[in-house]
Amino acid sequence: MTWKPGDRPVKSQSMIRVDQAGEFGATRIYAGQLAVMGHRTAVAREIAGMALQEEKHRAFFDRMIAERGVRPTLLAPFWDAAGFALGAVTAAIGPNAAMACTAAVETEIDKHYEEQLAELGDSDPELSDAIREFQAEELEHRDTALAHGAEQAFGYPIMSAAIRLGCRVAIAAAKRI
Repeated sequence: MTWKPGDRPVKSQSMIRVDQAGEFGATRIYAGQLAVMGHRTAVAREIAGMALQEEKHRAFFDRMIAERGVRPTLLAPFWDAAGFALGAVTAAIGPNAAMACTAAVETEIDKHYEEQLAELGDSDPELSDAIREFQAEELEHRDTALAHGAEQAFGYPIMSAAIRLGCRVAIAAAKRI
């Protein structure tokens, strides 16, 4: 079914825009990490698995943008470069830093998705169901990152706080731009 711009509440359109931007950013973070780490280590294989799930999430939101006529964020070129750079830099620091990046991002995304679900209520079951499914997978990513040494990264508290702040800024910007 194809949606016209007025068919769903504006909040759903904004949510789809920001979620698509976030999943795009996540795919770019993992691409940057894998570009530095390669695919041979156990941590790289974990990252590659998480990246595949993020691609699935992105494909869902890409489809929603097209079907519902939602304007995508104008910041995609920035997310492309910034996400890849964040991934590459954290991977260059080491596997624990790459995992710290994932733990920080997914912690913020869990909160973001929880807020969206509360705001949506039962107004958009298709979107709510997808967000619930993706939220569960993001929590798995966070838990995997923590199990693979995220908290042992050099400067973990500062790195985590900075990345989480960056996520909050990115979410706020993608809602509007």
